[in-house]
Amino acid sequence: MNGTAPRAVRLTGWGRYAPAQVLTNADLERMVDTSDEWIVSRTGIRERRVAGAHETTASMAAVAALRAIRTAGLEADDIDLIILATLTPDYWMPSTAALVKEAIGNTRAAAFDIAAACSGFVYGYATASAYIAAGMARHAVVIGAELLTRFLDYSDRSTCILFGDGAGAVVLSASDEETSTVGIELTTEPQGAYMIWLPAGGSKSPPSAETIARGEHKIRMEGRETYRFATRTLASTALAAVAKAGWQPEDVDLFVPHQANIRIIEAVAKGLDLPMSKMFVNLDRYGNTSAASVPIALAEAVNEGRVAIGDKLVFVAFGAGFTSGAVAMEWTADPELGRMGDAAVRPEDVTVRLPVDWDSVDPIPPALAEVLARPLPGHLDLSDVVPGEPEHVHRPR
Repeated sequence: MNGTAPRAVRLTGWGRYAPAQVLTNADLERMVDTSDEWIVSRTGIRERRVAGAHETTASMAAVAALRAIRTAGLEADDIDLIILATLTPDYWMPSTAALVKEAIGNTRAAAFDIAAACSGFVYGYATASAYIAAGMARHAVVIGAELLTRFLDYSDRSTCILFGDGAGAVVLSASDEETSTVGIELTTEPQGAYMIWLPAGGSKSPPSAETIARGEHKIRMEGRETYRFATRTLASTALAAVAKAGWQPEDVDLFVPHQANIRIIEAVAKGLDLPMSKMFVNLDRYGNTSAASVPIALAEAVNEGRVAIGDKLVFVAFGAGFTSGAVAMEWTADPELGRMGDAAVRPEDVTVRLPVDWDSVDPIPPALAEVLARPLPGHLDLSDVVPGEPEHVHRPR
C-alpha cells in the first residue's frame, strides 16, 4: 500500500450477491417441527438463500466486491486494502480475503479477515475508514460474506429457520471533500460470549470424531438472552453513533439495521420513537446473513430508491461476542450507479482457485440436498459456472 496524506473518507461503491436457490418456510416444515405461521410470527422471515455446491464464502464475496468496485468506477487493482468480515471462512487458513483478492484480479492490496460475527461488516468499515483517514490506503473494499447454511443443525428449529447465505460489499475512498462518515460506535460485551457460538473447531476443542458426533460444529444460540441484548444494544449503539454525528434520531432519513428478527427491529424503532418506515427491512427474503446482512440491506436500499444524495443514514448491527457497531453517515454517491455495477459483473465469470491435489467432501448438508437438486428459477443451466481444474501454484518454467 502507498501512504498518502490523511484525507476524508467517502463511500463510493456498493454491491451484493445472493445465491439463486431459495429455501422457503414450507421447505423447513418438511425438515423440522415448525410452520410458516410460527416462523413468520416470531421472526418475520419467509425465505432465505442457500449457496450451491459450487459456491463458497470467497466466491460470493468476490462477486459482491467486484460489483462494488464497478459501482465506484474503479478497476480491481485500484483497491489497496481488502477487509472481509465472516464467521464462515472457506478455510481457517489462508484468509478468505486472500482468496478474494486473487479472484477479483487484484495484485497490490493488503487483505485480511475480521471476526466480529454479525457486527463484522461494521467493524470492517470502521477499520477501513481508519486506514484511509491515516493515509495508509486510498481505496478499500469492505465485504461481509457468510455461508451459514452449512453450519446449522436442521433438527433444531430455534436456529435452522433463521440463517441464510449471501455477501455484500462497499468501497471506501479517500476524498479531498468533507467526509461522509461522521459517527462510528463499536462495543463488545463478553459476558454474552457463549450466548451465540460454535463450540468446536478451535484450539480449545479441536475437531474430532467426538465433537462431530455431539454436533458441536453447528451454531448454538440462547435465543431469549440474545433477543434481550439485541433490542437494548442496537438502540443504544445507534444512538451513540447519531450523537457523535451531532444529530438527533429524527434527523436520520433511513436506518439499516442488522436483519435478524422483525420483532427486534420493531422494538428498536419503538425505543428510538421512530416509525417503521424509517427502518429498511429485507429479512423476509434473506433471513439472517450475519456479517453480510447490513451490506446486502444497504445495497438493496440504495438500488431500490430508498436513498438520495444528502440523506442521513445509520447502519447498525449486533452479533456474537456480544458485539455491536453503528455508523452514521451522509450519503454522497449517485444511487443510480448501483444497478450498473450489478449488471457489470456476472457470478459465472468469477472463480476462486482451488488447491491442487486435494478434494473436499460434498459440502451440502443432507437436509438441503433435495432443495438444492431442484431446478433454479428459469431452469438456469449451471454447468458452466462450476470451477474447472485448478492451476498449480508454481508453474514449471
